[in-house]
Amino acid sequence: IPVSGVSLSAQPPGGQVALGDRLVLSCAVAAGTGPRSFSWHRGGSRAPLGTGPRLELRQVGDNDSGHYQCRVSDGDSVAESVPLNVTVL
Repeated sequence: IPVSGVSLSAQPPGGQVALGDRLVLSCAVAAGTGPRSFSWHRGGSRAPLGTGPRLELRQVGDNDSGHYQCRVSDGDSVAESVPLNVTVL
């Protein structure tokens, strides 16, 4: 079964985070079998920010705002989440 239904959630909710606070993004997969690899991207950049189902930014800075995406692969198929807009207040 190919990977599908990739969704993103943020803590704090809505991706609005105060400067210097912690932001945690979580990636969930609705369907798909087999081993999965995760990668995190911001603003369409190719270099991953992290690998794993969670991405934690311990101290958010001004340059951390933007659109974040989670990409999930099972080796055969790749699915991406809808971008989440992170705003640093």
